[in-house]
Amino acid sequence: MSTGSIFLLPNGTWFVELAVVVIILWVVTKYALPMLNAAIEARQDKIRTALTAADEARAAADAAGDERARVLNEAREQARDIVANAQALSDQVKAESGGRGQAEYDRIVAHANAEVASARQRAIDEASARIGEIVFDLVAKVVGREVDQAAHEDLVREAVAALSAEAQKESNR
Repeated sequence: MSTGSIFLLPNGTWFVELAVVVIILWVVTKYALPMLNAAIEARQDKIRTALTAADEARAAADAAGDERARVLNEAREQARDIVANAQALSDQVKAESGGRGQAEYDRIVAHANAEVASARQRAIDEASARIGEIVFDLVAKVVGREVDQAAHEDLVREAVAALSAEAQKESNR
């Protein structure tokens, strides 16, 4: 063997380097590694908490979506009921209004017919009273003398009855 350095044999430098590496590993293990582990665990806790919160939020959103769908369906049902009730009320009001309108029309027509009949009867009564006077005046002028009204009352009554019957026939047409 030669006196040169043998690469595989450790010398003093190698032991110093080994000691420095061991000290660095011990310092890293004793001080730096616990801080890194604490930071990693804190980060993992944050991530775990965030994932749990996200799962809870997703579950709450799903529940809220289900609740929203249920409330929306209830609102639709209520709206259908309201529309059906409004339609029924509208039909009822329309029927009642039609009935009241027809009743009012019938009342007005009956009242008008009664007024027409009353006016016709008054006209007949006035005309018959006036006709009696005109007939007496005419007879007195034609005959040229005074006519006895009491003697001719039967004739006047018959004429008035005939006029009333004729007016009654006309009103029935």
